[in-house]
Amino acid sequence: MNPATRVLQQPADLGRPASGACLALGMFDGVHIGHQHLVRVLLDDARRLGVPAVVVTFDPHPLRVVRPDRAPRLLQSLPQRLRALAALGPDAILVVPFDEALSRVDGADFIRTLADGFHHLRSVTVGESFQFGHDRSGDVPLLRRLGAALGFGVNAVAPVRDDGQPVSSTRVRTALREGRLDEVARLLGRPYSIAGTVVPGDRRGHALGFPTANLDVPERELPPLGVYPARLVVDGIRHDAVLNLGNRPTVDAAATVPRLEIHVLDFDGDLYGRELEVEFGARLRPEHRFESLDALRAQIARDVAAARGALAGS
Repeated sequence: MNPATRVLQQPADLGRPASGACLALGMFDGVHIGHQHLVRVLLDDARRLGVPAVVVTFDPHPLRVVRPDRAPRLLQSLPQRLRALAALGPDAILVVPFDEALSRVDGADFIRTLADGFHHLRSVTVGESFQFGHDRSGDVPLLRRLGAALGFGVNAVAPVRDDGQPVSSTRVRTALREGRLDEVARLLGRPYSIAGTVVPGDRRGHALGFPTANLDVPERELPPLGVYPARLVVDGIRHDAVLNLGNRPTVDAAATVPRLEIHVLDFDGDLYGRELEVEFGARLRPEHRFESLDALRAQIARDVAAARGALAGS
């Protein structure tokens, strides 16, 4: 987390700067290159006006509340999203809890609440197709009308395009599911990574001679099952790793929920309960079932060697 960026639970946490504040509104899942461009527009506006730049995001995803059957699997955990947003340099990030009560607030009332909370809005920056509020009652035309009445400007930002197509979180999810990690990295502007908490496993990796950290990544969009080279940072030190994402058919034929297991190379330490962010390399192989634990152990050794080789050249 950028130490210069404050995370707000409510607008009042910013104080009441007499000159007001500039806001950017969005879910920002993935913080892809389109989101990054939008935040840069916010920063340019705020610096020009000499006021704080505040990114406003939501947790959980609004569809998780209003249409759970249509809610997407997210690209990032909330801490991971906050770190990615903070790295862009805003003065603050406001996390708005999205619940049933907020889902019934119309767009105009939501903006008026923000205007009151921040004392004075100087500008609001959104994607040109952004919609918000009950029944999607808020959009750019509404923002322009409110801006004229309340004294703030509106920046409606066109989508960034890649290969002629708009960049969106949906597009990133599709590329990720299909294993196109080079495209995912291009759309994100950085290598794909996933973050989660290390939870206890069944210690089968330890018994095989390759202890693993089991990462809890609930309701997250994932790449195809298989073995990947990976990198992660522990206590400020960057480590190479080999990562298995799969159902582990050799040891648990009935499993249907994928596990994410990380063997950190040349590391001996306790990671339980810690949040780790793991960067993926290109997949080494798909998941396979092996006829014996000895065959699995031999393959893991080959995977470790392959991961070392892949990471040494990157």
